[in-house]
Amino acid sequence: MSGQRSLPHSKEALLKLYRTRLKDDVKSMLENFEEIVKLAKGEHDTQLSRMTQCEQDTYEMHVRAANIVRAGESLMKLVSDIKQYLILNDFPSVNEAITQNSKLFRTKQTECDQKLMSLRDDIAADLYDLEEEYYSSINK
Repeated sequence: MSGQRSLPHSKEALLKLYRTRLKDDVKSMLENFEEIVKLAKGEHDTQLSRMTQCEQDTYEMHVRAANIVRAGESLMKLVSDIKQYLILNDFPSVNEAITQNSKLFRTKQTECDQKLMSLRDDIAADLYDLEEEYYSSINK
């Protein structure tokens, strides 16, 4: 699963690939875990000495644990790929978010315009009063 993947172009093929990756990784984790449990029981009839068998079992457990970790990392990569796919290709929700933001900003714009118009009217009235006072005063 390392390196560049060629992504299928159709949505169905991509979803099928995601399902396949999910099943393979979960199956790998389950099989490796079951084998580790079998090794832990230690019920082997073998011609190897007990110490040699223990070393071999330990090594196999480490390899299987590494396989479980690899499958877990692959699952995390799968989740990341799915999130990226949704973010980049979920046009209806993106369009809905844009529409909502547009409506919100239009209402804010209308509110600001109304407040500015009210402020303009207040300032014009105050200016008219000040001009009246200035021009009617004796001390110009």
